[in-house]
Parts: sequence; structure tokens; C-alpha cells
Amino acid sequence: MVGLADYHMHTPLCHHAEGHPREYVESAARRGLHEIGFACHSPMRTSFDDWRMAIEDLPNYLAMVDQARDHGRQLGVAVRLGLEIDYLPGHEPWIEELTSMAPWDYLIGSVHYLTTSLVVDHPDHLSQVQETYNPEEMWELYWQLYTQAIRTRAFDFMAHPDLPKKFGRVPQGDLTPYYQPSIAALQETNTAFEINTAGLRKPIGALYPSGEFLRLAHEAGISLVISSDAHAPAEVGADFDEASAAAREAGYGQLARFEARNRTLLDF
Repeated sequence: MVGLADYHMHTPLCHHAEGHPREYVESAARRGLHEIGFACHSPMRTSFDDWRMAIEDLPNYLAMVDQARDHGRQLGVAVRLGLEIDYLPGHEPWIEELTSMAPWDYLIGSVHYLTTSLVVDHPDHLSQVQETYNPEEMWELYWQLYTQAIRTRAFDFMAHPDLPKKFGRVPQGDLTPYYQPSIAALQETNTAFEINTAGLRKPIGALYPSGEFLRLAHEAGISLVISSDAHAPAEVGADFDEASAAAREAGYGQLARFEARNRTLLDF
């Protein structure tokens, strides 16, 4: 996996992942990855769901990643510190506060909430999402929020761009109009994005994002990361061969690396 790094991995502190970060390091070493990073779901000021790290667990998270970093040195795997931050309108001051809480190597932006109580990709919310929005309405709202998140300039790269397709709810016809505002925002803010292989393990059975999004992003000169979104050590680097092939087909020959929130590009 020359040139590849896996920066989107979770820990049990977000309550829906398993395995100590040291085990993720060991899995990365077995797969031939020389750089990985952790990105637990960010804490919020108040608790309103059960799938993110609590603010009081942040010191424990930092300690766990430090332990993984020490273990990685022994195995030839560099370990980076990240955070996956949910974008919700009105929470921008909290996002800014989070950025100063640790020496992050990168911050990942993501959109899961269509409203303050409705999650686009959670199976428990699926029926409510279907009752509230048709596919066109769901995609329109999601991409509006995704573009807003990018334009905060708070994030080093954006996660799983076309997440609403997880359960197969995709508008008919050309999807380019949904993508274009976010592509423009990524280009104008010089923000990277990821190919996320977790979609292959979901009902849709496809990479996030689509090949068309990848092609448009490459034409716009937008930097790329490949991620597994691992929630267990066995998922580290999962399906990177398929993701790499999709990236090359879209025209990519380099991937972004991050350290201390500085980005470099490496051939793969």
C-alpha cells in the first residue's frame, strides 16, 4: 500500500467501535500501511446522541492515541491524531473551540444530521427520514449542509461526500447539480475530501463518493484522501485496492498526507 494512509478510524470511546488503537496499528502493519490516524466522533457541548465521544473522555482519547503512536514506532507505522467533527449550523463556535483542545494533525468535517434530531445515515432514523423527505429533498438539504460545512474552512478534509445514498435512496437522473456547489466550495477553500470505503460494507455496496463526483473533483484540482472509516481493527485499510483503482480512473496520482494540520501530497 505504497503512498496510502488511513486517517478515518474510530475507537470504542464513540460507543460503536471496538478494539484498542494499538490493535489498529497492528492491523495497519500487517496490511502494509505506514501511516494511520484516529478520528473519533467529536464531543458536543451537550449530549444528544449515543454515538460520539463524551467531552470528559477527550483526555483518555489523547492518551490512547499516544499509546498507539508509541506502539506504531516499534512497528514502523506513523500515527496521527484527528477528530471527525459533525457540522450542525449554529455550532461553529464550538467547532472553533474544539480546534484548540489538542495538537491535531487534521480535522475531518462530516454531515450526519439533516436537522438537530434527524440523522441521514442511521438505521433507527430511516423510516422518519423517508416519511419527512423524498430522495430529492433529502439530497438537496444534505448537500446544502455539506457545502456550508466546507465553507467554514474549519476542516482539513471532508468525509464520505454522498453519504445519503447509504440505504439506496438516490434521486433519479443526473446527480451533478447536487455535487457542483460542494465541488466549488472544496476548490475555493482548498479543502480535501476522502474516498470512504465503508460504503462497500453498507446496504448501498458502493464507495463514497460516486465516480462522477471523483471525476469532477479531480478536474477541479481538489486533493484526495482514501479512508476505511474503520470501526474495528479488521477494517483498517479495507478495500483500498478498489478505492485506489477508482481514484486512478478519475485521474488521481497523488494522495494527501497530514501532520500538524499541514498537507503534503504523495504519489501512490
